[in-house]
Amino acid sequence: MANDPDPTTPARADADADHSQPREHWQLGKSHRKVDALERMRGVTRYTDDLKLPGMLHAKILRSPHAHARIVAIDTRAAEAMPGVHAVVTGQDFKIPYGIIPWTPDENALAVDKVCHVGDGVAGVAAVDEDTALAALRAIKVEYELLKPFYDPEEALANTDKRLTINPYSRKGNLSKKVVLEFGEVERELSESALVVEGEYFFEGTTHGAIEPHCAVAHLEGELDQGGVLTVWSATQVSHYLHRELSKVLELPAQRIRVIQPPLGGAFGGKSEPFDLEFVVAKLAIKTGRPVKLLYTREEVFYSHRGRHPMKMKYRTGFTKDGVITAVDAKTILDGGAYSSFGLVTTYYSGQLLCSPYDFKAYRFDSRRAYTNKPACGPKRGHGSVQPRFSIEIQLDKAAAQLGLDPIELRRRNDMGMNSQTVNEFKIGSNGFLECLAAVERSSDWKRKRRELPYGRGIGIAGSTYISGTNYPIYPNEMPQAAVQVCLDRSGRARVFSGANDIGQGSNTMLAVIVSEELGIPLHDIRVLSADTDLCPVDLGAYSSRITLMVGNACLEAARKLRRLVCESVGKRWDIPRRRVALIAERAMDLENPERSVPLVKALHWAEEDHGLLGVVGSYNTPKDRHGEYRGGTIGASPAYSFTSHVAEVEVDPETGLVEVKTIWCAHDCGKALSRKIVEGQIEGSCYMGFGEALMEQHVVDPDHNGVHAGPSLLDYRMPTFLDTPDLEALIVEAPDPNGPYGAKEAGEGPLHSSIPAIANAIYDAVGVRIDRLPFAPPRVLEALIARRAQEDAGALEPHKRDRRPEAARVGRKTA
Repeated sequence: MANDPDPTTPARADADADHSQPREHWQLGKSHRKVDALERMRGVTRYTDDLKLPGMLHAKILRSPHAHARIVAIDTRAAEAMPGVHAVVTGQDFKIPYGIIPWTPDENALAVDKVCHVGDGVAGVAAVDEDTALAALRAIKVEYELLKPFYDPEEALANTDKRLTINPYSRKGNLSKKVVLEFGEVERELSESALVVEGEYFFEGTTHGAIEPHCAVAHLEGELDQGGVLTVWSATQVSHYLHRELSKVLELPAQRIRVIQPPLGGAFGGKSEPFDLEFVVAKLAIKTGRPVKLLYTREEVFYSHRGRHPMKMKYRTGFTKDGVITAVDAKTILDGGAYSSFGLVTTYYSGQLLCSPYDFKAYRFDSRRAYTNKPACGPKRGHGSVQPRFSIEIQLDKAAAQLGLDPIELRRRNDMGMNSQTVNEFKIGSNGFLECLAAVERSSDWKRKRRELPYGRGIGIAGSTYISGTNYPIYPNEMPQAAVQVCLDRSGRARVFSGANDIGQGSNTMLAVIVSEELGIPLHDIRVLSADTDLCPVDLGAYSSRITLMVGNACLEAARKLRRLVCESVGKRWDIPRRRVALIAERAMDLENPERSVPLVKALHWAEEDHGLLGVVGSYNTPKDRHGEYRGGTIGASPAYSFTSHVAEVEVDPETGLVEVKTIWCAHDCGKALSRKIVEGQIEGSCYMGFGEALMEQHVVDPDHNGVHAGPSLLDYRMPTFLDTPDLEALIVEAPDPNGPYGAKEAGEGPLHSSIPAIANAIYDAVGVRIDRLPFAPPRVLEALIARRAQEDAGALEPHKRDRRPEAARVGRKTA
C-alpha cells in the first residue's frame, strides 16, 4: 500500500506501476463506436437550431454592404414600430470591446463607429419570426461615410494615413502584430553552407466548411438583480471563453450566466471564439424577457470566417553537401482580416512551430500580420503552422533534388530525435518521426516508385510536427487547464462531467474509454455530460489539440482515485493488498487467484459502504519547463509533440494541368491510440482537409466588387466531394510520451500539415514543375508546364524524368 502512487499527481503513461490492473488492456487501443453515434445516425440528436422554447423570438443581424466605412447615423425607429418586432440593438448596446486573446480586445459585438469588412454586423432585431426580422432589417436606415478599403496586406501596411487605419482599436496603424526572433548566427551559417535554397510561397486563405452553421439561443430566467440566470446555448467549441466574454461585454457577474454547448455539427477551429450572434441573442433576451434564437445563413458563416490566414512567405535554407540543414531564414506576411482573433498567437506560430521535427543550428523568423478589410482570419485545423510547413517541406524537396539525395533520406539525416530541444528552446519528449517515415516509405512502395513512375505520375514526401495542447492558457492564471468529475453509481454506472467540448472528434468517447479501462465498466454504462458551465468543471475548450492530453490526464487521475477506493474495499473483504485487485469486464478479481471474483456492482456497494458517495475530481495543469526564457517563448511550447509524415501519389494531365491525387499515405505518431478507430478517423479527416486546401479551396474577396466574398456558399466554394477524395491510408505510429495519459498525444490536427507539401512534391516528381502557390488549380499547373517546356526548348532544362511520349504530344510543342 505504501508504494501506491499519490493520486493527486498528474497521470502519466502507466507510471502508476502499482495501479492494480492487469497489463493487458481491456479497452485501451481497441476500436470503439462513438458514445453519441447512434443518436446522430438515427437523426434524433438535437443541435442548437433544434431547440425550441415557449415564446421564442427569432433574431437577425443587419450587415454592412461596405468593406470600409464610418457609421454616420443609424435610424431604427421604423423597424421598432413594425408589428411583430420586439427589440432592436445596435453597437451602442455593446460598447465594451472583446477578443479571445486578452491583449487584443479589438472588436465589438456590433460595429460602434465604423465597419471594417463586408458583412460586419451593424444592428440586430428580435421578432416573432425570421421573415418579420428580415423585413425589420430592411427598415433600418444606416448612413455611411465610405473610406478607402485595403485588400492587400502589404498595401495596408504601407498606409500612413491614420484616418485609414482599419481597426478602430489599433495603436500601430494597420500592423496587427510583428514578431522577429533569431536563434544562432543565421547569416554566418548561410554564408558557409554548401547549398542555399531560396523560395517564395503563397498559401491562400481557406475556411472550415463545417456542415452546421453558427447558432445561438438565449433565455433569461428571473430577474438578474434577484438571482436570475441568463442561459446561452451555442454551437461553440469554447464554452468557457464564451462565458467569460459574455460576462465582460454584458457587464454581468459570471455566476449569472450559464453557457451550454449542444451537440456540434463540426467546427475545425471555426467556432473557437465568441461571435456577434451570441452577444446579440443574449442582449435581446434581456431586453424582451423572452427566449431568442439566431441562426446564421451559410453566407453569414463565410463572412464570420476565422479561417486559415493567407500568408506570403520567403525562405532561405542552408544545407551541407550531405543534406544537413544549417540555417533557416523565414520572412512572412500574414493577411489577418479586420480583427485580431487569435492573430497574436498565429503570428508567433507562423515561426515558432517550424523548428521540429528537423534539427538545425540557426533560425530567424520575421512575421508581420496586417489588418485588411476582409473577414477576420483565425484558427483552422493546424492553426498557424500549416502554411510555413508547406514552405519548408518544398525547400527540403528542392535541396534533395539539387544534392541528388532521396527526399526521405534527407529528412532522416535531419531528424532531431527524442528527448531533445529545438533551436528555439522547446523541449521534445517522445518522437516517432523516423518510424513515421519508415511506415509511409514501406506502405507507398516509395523505393520502387520514386523517379520511376511514368511521366505525369509522381510521388512526394513531407513531414511535420504539432503540439498536444498549449502549455499556457489563453489568459494568464495558475488554475488547472482541465478538470473532470467522475461519479460511480451503486447500480454499476459511471457519470463523467467534463467542461471539454466534443466537436465531433470523439473526446466524450475518449473520456468514456479511460473510465472504462480503469474501472471495468462497459462503455454503454458510462454517461458523459460535457460543456455545461453550470454542471461541469471548467475546461478551456477544443483548440490546439489539447483535449486528449489535458482532459485525458484529468480524467485518468479521477478514475484512478476511484479505483483505489474500490480496490481498497475489495481487498479489505478478501484480506489482500489492493494492488492484487483488478477491475475488468464488470468484475473485481484477485490477480493472483483469478477464480476469486465478484460482480463489479458488488464491489461498488462495498466501496460506498466504506467511503460514502463515490465521486472525485481530477485536474491537470501543464509542466512549466517546456520553453525558453525569451519574450514569446511560451507560445508554441507544449507538454508533448506529435509527429507525422505523408506520401502522396498523383497523376497530372499535361494537356490540362488537372491534378488527380490517387492515394495519400499518412503515418502519425499519436503516442498511444486510446481508441483506434477514432484516431484513424482523425488522420483520414485531416488528410481529406489538406487535400481540399491543396487542390480546390480559397476563401477570397473580390476587390473589383467592393470586397464581397467571391463564393459565399457551398455551391461556389469548392470543396472535395466523396467522388473527388483519394484513397487514404491511416498508419498509426505509437511513441508514448510520459506527459500524456497512457502516453497519448494529439491526433486531430497534426495529420493535416504535411499532406499539402507532399502533394506539391509529388507534382514535381510527376511533371517537373514546382507549384509554390495554393491552390494547385489546373490553370496554375498548366502555366507552369508551359513555362518549363519553353525552358526545355531553349536548352535551359533537360526534359523531366522519363518523358518518352512522341514529340507531338508534349505540351507547348507545335507540330507541322
